[in-house]
Amino acid sequence: MALPWLIPALKAVLPHVGDIVAAAKPVFTKKTPEAAPVSENQQIAELQAAASQNAEHIRELAAQLQSTVSALEKAAEVAESRLRRAVLACAVAVALSVLSLIVAVIAVVR
Repeated sequence: MALPWLIPALKAVLPHVGDIVAAAKPVFTKKTPEAAPVSENQQIAELQAAASQNAEHIRELAAQLQSTVSALEKAAEVAESRLRRAVLACAVAVALSVLSLIVAVIAVVR
């Protein structure tokens, strides 16, 4: 049985998997020895650009997570409402069963 919260969570995360892989790929690739040394200012600029891009992605993920949590809360409310109705129906069924049992005992005794 699939967990009902898994699909919205995957829908929220999957659009960003490509960005995450693209950001992580340079870390795992070999660097050529012929590459010119990068200046500290250029490294700082690249790190700042990556940090601002990560911050934007985090904001997007937070917004999607908030909408996912809202959807989960709404689904929980609906499920709770259905559970209350089912419990009420069971209570009515038990009451009717007890009443019919009493009527049957009275009919047998007379």
